Amino acid sequence: MTPPRAAHPAVYLALIIPFGVLSGYGSVTLGYALGQAGVTAAGVAGLVAVYFLPQTWKFLWAPVADLTLTRKRWYVLAALLLALGFIATGVIPPRAENLALLSASMLVASTASTFLAMSVESLMAYGTPDAQRGRAGGWFQAGNLGGQGLGGGAGLWLAQHFGEPWLPAAALAVISLLCGAALALIPEPPATPRGETLARSVRSVLLDLWSVARSRGGFLALLVCFLPIGTGAAGNLFAVIADDWRASANTVALVTGALGGIASAIGCLIGGYLCDRMDRKTAYWVFGLAQALCAVAMAITPRTEPVYMAFVMLYWVITGFAYAAFSAVVLEAIGHGAAATKYNVFASLSNMPIAYMTLVDGWTHTRAGAGTMLHVEALIAVAAIGVFIGVAACLRPTKTHAF
Repeated sequence: MTPPRAAHPAVYLALIIPFGVLSGYGSVTLGYALGQAGVTAAGVAGLVAVYFLPQTWKFLWAPVADLTLTRKRWYVLAALLLALGFIATGVIPPRAENLALLSASMLVASTASTFLAMSVESLMAYGTPDAQRGRAGGWFQAGNLGGQGLGGGAGLWLAQHFGEPWLPAAALAVISLLCGAALALIPEPPATPRGETLARSVRSVLLDLWSVARSRGGFLALLVCFLPIGTGAAGNLFAVIADDWRASANTVALVTGALGGIASAIGCLIGGYLCDRMDRKTAYWVFGLAQALCAVAMAITPRTEPVYMAFVMLYWVITGFAYAAFSAVVLEAIGHGAAATKYNVFASLSNMPIAYMTLVDGWTHTRAGAGTMLHVEALIAVAAIGVFIGVAACLRPTKTHAF
């Protein structure tokens, strides 16, 4: 029997958009509103870090997604909960005294988004041929980062032009629900093999994960995802530091929103294409080095609005490269089986450096300014790249010359 033809990877772009929308809404729309209300960069960074808390620990509940409902049913349920979380964050006024309530709402919405992403990641792992892992990762991350641009830029534009704090959240909730229509374009993959009991099923999933982690490729993939390389953390604070470059609200909305989303999506697609034509782990750290150089260049050039626009756009393009490489590395390493669990172990590790680098960036900006923040991020990234290259060299098989 001829297997069904793989869906075009663009379907993953549509399905993952709600996940990115939440991140962009929190870091840009809410971040800018809180900054205008007098909340410090450290306070905004704390809210962003709350978003990353479930993203960091989601591997703990990933087996639930693998072993219970179908991938499509998990997607629909998660999308509904995410929409409700959006609305909750929209009805709370963005002020310093409401940071705790906003953080709690963001925590609930972020947790729902983890299950939505798990379903898409599992669909992608089963539906993508090996030769197209880079392309699939590129389209997937184009939806993720493009969604961030949509959630930040469109959300901020709506807030600025209509003055109703609930409107951006409600509009983005509707958009997120509509993205689920793309489920009709992709088949439901086979269920993850399960044991006679829940304990045996979980044991089977963990053994599958261990088989990946103990291999050289799987270990290096875990390492490259754990290290602070290509995190794009400064992008979470571009709305907050905009005043240093005398950038207007419309400019911030444009380059961190619509144009930023387009730039990052283009970067994802190009990065995914490149990852199918070179070693994917090497591509990841090369893209991370490019991002570090971009941060340094932004720090030392004149602080004008055009310069802000140019470097934010460039930073987003390179971030797209790095995110596409991440997905390509993970898809290459995990194979099939308990795909949601395996992918989310990698994704959770990759969110740790994003979370702590966002906190480091916010702390550094509050105490030493934007220039030092960008230099520190770049320095940490270069040090992490050195660690990866050293470990990879030590583990290199004697008959190969590639990482």
